[in-house]
Amino acid sequence: MKKGDLAFYYHSNAEPSGIVGICEIVREGYPDHTAWDPQHDYFDAKSDPDTPTWYMVDVKAVKPFRTMVTLPQLKADPALAEMALIKVGRLSVVPVAAAEWAHICQLGGVA
Repeated sequence: MKKGDLAFYYHSNAEPSGIVGICEIVREGYPDHTAWDPQHDYFDAKSDPDTPTWYMVDVKAVKPFRTMVTLPQLKADPALAEMALIKVGRLSVVPVAAAEWAHICQLGGVA
């Protein structure tokens, strides 16, 4: 993810999970310092500041979707059957092809 790239804003801790909008990367990946804080919810005892396991990016909101595009909806859509999110199942960071991007934006009501 590079500065200026657009990304989907995905609510993973929602029921159902889904894409709720578009955001822009405003700071490229850097080590996630919360992984080293034992008091933090995201503490990871295996993560080392010299060789970080976890990275984060800073984003800014660009445009909300009119309608959430849910994970079940994404999985059931034949137009997205080859999408990395569906095939690989890794929800954090996956590439999105231009046609997939356009289709998801249309589903979210921002085409």
